[in-house]
Amino acid sequence: MRAVVQRVTKASVQIGGREHASIGPGLVVLAGVARGDEDADVTYLADKVANLRVLADDAGRMNRSVLDTGGEVLLVSQFTLIADTRKGRRPSFIGAEAPDRAAQLIDDLGEALTARGVPVRSGVFQADMAVALVNDGPVTIIIDSHDRRTPRRQA
Repeated sequence: MRAVVQRVTKASVQIGGREHASIGPGLVVLAGVARGDEDADVTYLADKVANLRVLADDAGRMNRSVLDTGGEVLLVSQFTLIADTRKGRRPSFIGAEAPDRAAQLIDDLGEALTARGVPVRSGVFQADMAVALVNDGPVTIIIDSHDRRTPRRQA
């Protein structure tokens, strides 16, 4: 699973011109599911997002998690995060998981975050959504659960 996590002061999702979900301060998580992703990927991503210390402490430093601040998460499925752009000019989505399985893993991610104490609002899987947000910082972090499987390269 791959996620783009953005620290926000507020965010919302509209579907069909109507607001479907919104949050105040917290994180927007755009999440894509790759073929072969499993429960361990959900657990890894939920732990990372819930405990990611990118929110400001009293000194203004990125030192607090969404759990520490009582912030919220707006979870939006986005299969385009799994795009392969290595060849040509048109992205390939062959690495994305089948919709039924991907929808289940996105739902599982929302449930896993909720189980960790994070209030979660969500978009609708496969819906045409308009996501509006105010990126605070800006702070944008990419998390890929596949990174846990490969050794870190030395700088």
